[in-house]
Amino acid sequence: MSEHQGQLAERPDGDPAPHQASAFPAATVFDALGAEYERAFAGSAAHHASLDRLLEHLAPGSRVLDVGSGTGVPTARRLAAAGHRVMGVDVSPVMTALAARQVPNAEFRCADIRELPWADGEFDAVCVYFSLLQMSRGEQSGLLGRLARAVKPGGRLAVATVPVDVADVSAVFMGQPVVVSSFGEEEFASVVAGAGFAVEERHSVLFTPDHPAGAPEPHLFLHGRRI
Repeated sequence: MSEHQGQLAERPDGDPAPHQASAFPAATVFDALGAEYERAFAGSAAHHASLDRLLEHLAPGSRVLDVGSGTGVPTARRLAAAGHRVMGVDVSPVMTALAARQVPNAEFRCADIRELPWADGEFDAVCVYFSLLQMSRGEQSGLLGRLARAVKPGGRLAVATVPVDVADVSAVFMGQPVVVSSFGEEEFASVVAGAGFAVEERHSVLFTPDHPAGAPEPHLFLHGRRI
C-alpha cells in the first residue's frame, strides 16, 4: 500500500460498496501505477515538512518502520540519508522493487502490514503516510493500535491521510478503481489518540498532485508520541 491514496474521485453514482475492501487489492492498483505515483506526490511540501519534524525528534540511528513505503521516495530515502535504520513495508511488488533500487541503504519487505508480527517496542518511530485508505475503518483503528505497541514508549508517529468521512466507497485513483475508507479530521485525530499516541501536532493543507487528472485535495498530517 503506497504512501498516498488521495485524488479520490467517488463514482458518479456515489454508491457505497460495503464489505468490498478486497475488491480491488492495493497491490494491483500500485503495481499498475509504479513510478507514476511518485511523480505525482513525492514533491509535496507538506510531506517534506512532516519529515523535517519527525527527523527533529529522532535520536541518531533510530529504527523506523515505514508503512506503505511505496517507491521509497521521499520517506525512506530521507530517513535513510539521515542515518536511520528504515524498514519499509508495501504490498506492491513493483513498488517494493523500485524502493529497493532507489534506497539501497534501507530494507524493504513486500507484505501486508496487517499480517506481520512485530515485537513490542521494536521501533523508535513509525511513518504511516497515506497508506490506510484502502483498509476498512476497523482495520485502520486496529492497525494503529498494533503499531503503537510496536513503538517504544515515547517513540514517534508521523501519520497522514485524506480526511474525508467515507466508508467502503468505490472511487477512482489516478485512473485505477479502488474502494476507500477514511475519517473526518477530528475523528481521525481521536482514532490516533485512542490507539495509544498523544497527538502533539496537526497540519492541514490542500495539495494538487502533479498528474493530468490532479485536483486539489485535503491532506492531514499528524505527529504523535507513544504514550
